[in-house]
Amino acid sequence: MDIEVYGRFLVALIFVVGLILGVAWALRRFGPGALQAAGGARRKRRLALIESLAVDARRRLVLVSRDGREHLLLIGGGTDLLVESGIAAGAADAQGEPE
Repeated sequence: MDIEVYGRFLVALIFVVGLILGVAWALRRFGPGALQAAGGARRKRRLALIESLAVDARRRLVLVSRDGREHLLLIGGGTDLLVESGIAAGAADAQGEPE
């Protein structure tokens, strides 16, 4: 094998690795996550997951905030259940309960 073949291989390898790194950078910079973050800055989100707690292997307690009100849901298992609805956002802090 000639040194020229090894040189071409090395140049091609560096070029391909550079392309992979360039595409990875572009996806991180301009990918779906970046577009969503830019759109989220313009409008306020109405729905948020505040906290989640595993009850057992199949069920979870989930605290969801919607329009300034919080709702406690028991999800998983056979059915989903609304445990408590219309909790004022931050009600635990106002009552002095530990977080």
